[in-house]
Amino acid sequence: MASSSTLPGVPVNSSSSAVLRLLAVANFVIGMGAFVVIGVLVPVATAFAVSKPQAGLLMTVYAIVYALTSPVLVALTGRFGRAQVMLAGLAIFLLGALLASFAPSFEFLLAARAVMAVGGGLVTPVAASIGVMLVAPEQRGRALAVIFGGLTLAQVFGVPLGAWLGYAFGWRMAFEVVAVLALVSGVVLWRMLPREVQVPPTSLKTLGSVLATPHLVLAVSFTACFVGGLYVLYTYMAPFLEARYGLGRDGVTGMLVLFGVGAVLGNWLGGRMTDRQGPTKTLVSLAVVQIMIMPVLTHLPGGVAFGAVMIFLWSAMAWSFMVAQQARLAQLSPAQAPILFALNAAAIYVGGFIGSAIGGRLLADGSFRDLGAGGAGLMALALISVFLVKKLTPPAAAA
Repeated sequence: MASSSTLPGVPVNSSSSAVLRLLAVANFVIGMGAFVVIGVLVPVATAFAVSKPQAGLLMTVYAIVYALTSPVLVALTGRFGRAQVMLAGLAIFLLGALLASFAPSFEFLLAARAVMAVGGGLVTPVAASIGVMLVAPEQRGRALAVIFGGLTLAQVFGVPLGAWLGYAFGWRMAFEVVAVLALVSGVVLWRMLPREVQVPPTSLKTLGSVLATPHLVLAVSFTACFVGGLYVLYTYMAPFLEARYGLGRDGVTGMLVLFGVGAVLGNWLGGRMTDRQGPTKTLVSLAVVQIMIMPVLTHLPGGVAFGAVMIFLWSAMAWSFMVAQQARLAQLSPAQAPILFALNAAAIYVGGFIGSAIGGRLLADGSFRDLGAGGAGLMALALISVFLVKKLTPPAAAA
C-alpha cells in the first residue's frame, strides 16, 4: 500500500505510520491526565479534607466541560490547520496540569481540571481527523486502532503509574508528570507532525448541520449508549469483585489489570474487524455479544477463574467498539468527520456519566446482580440505534 494515497494525497508510508504512533502518544498523555484522578482520589480527599464523593467531582467536572466544549471548539477552530489546533490543545492541557499541581484549594483544582478538559477536547478528536486523512479508506480501522491505542494504554499503564506516584510522592507529582509528558509530546509533534494534511474545514454552521441531521445524531448516540452500558458495571467493578469473589486490594488490582489487557486486545481486534467486515457489522456484533455477556458476568455463579475469563472477554469485546464507531462516522459523512469525532468523544463522557448514575440507582434499589442486566439494556439501545441509522441514512450517504 506504499503507493496508496488519502483524500488529500498524502502517501501511506513509514512516515505516516510514525505520525500515527505520535498521535497515539498524544492520546496517551491526554488519557493519563484525564483518568489519573481515579488513582489519587484518596490522597486528594485527604489533602483538602473533602469526602471521597466530593473528590470524585474532579472526574465529573472534566467530563462535563469536555462534553460541552469539545464539539464547539473543534467547530470554531475549523479554519485553522489541524496540527496547530492539536498543539494548542496540548498547550492548554499542559497549563491545566501545571495549575493542578500547584492548586492551593480544592476549588482551584476543580478549575484546573476544567482547563485540562478544554485542552483534551481539542487533542483527541483532532488526532482522529488527522489520522483518517493519512491513510486510504480501507486502512482507517487500523489507523484509528493505533491512535486510540494511546487512550487504552493510558488506562492500563497511565492510571496505575499515576496512582503509584500519588501515593509515593504525593498527588501533585502525578499532575507534574502529566505536564512533563504533555510538554515532551508537544515538542516532538511540533517537529514531526506534517502541516500539509488537509482536513475538511468546519464551523459552528457545520456543528449545527450535524445536530440537525437525525441519522448523524443517532450514530453518535451509539457511543453514549454503549459506553453507558459498560460503565453501569465498570464504575462499581471494585466493590463487585469484593462482594462476588471476596477479593482484597491485590486481587482487585489484578482483575483491573486483566481488564486493561483485554482493552488493549479489544482495540487491536476492533481495527481488524472493521477493516475486514466493515464498521456497521462490527458494531452490531459487539453489541449483541455485550447483551449476552454482561448478565452472565453478574448472574451466573462461578469461581475466581471463571470471573477472570469473563472479565477479560467482556473488556476485549467492549473496547473493540471505538475503532469501528469512528470509522462508521467518517464513512457516514467524510466532510463532517471532524465535528462527528468531537461529538463522539463528548459522547464517551456523557455515556460514562449516564452509566455510573444508572449503576448507582440499581445498586441502591437492588444488588450487584442487577448491574449486568442494566448494562445489557443500554447495549440494546445502542444496537437499536444502528438499525435506525441505517433506515434513516439517505441512499447516497449509506455505507
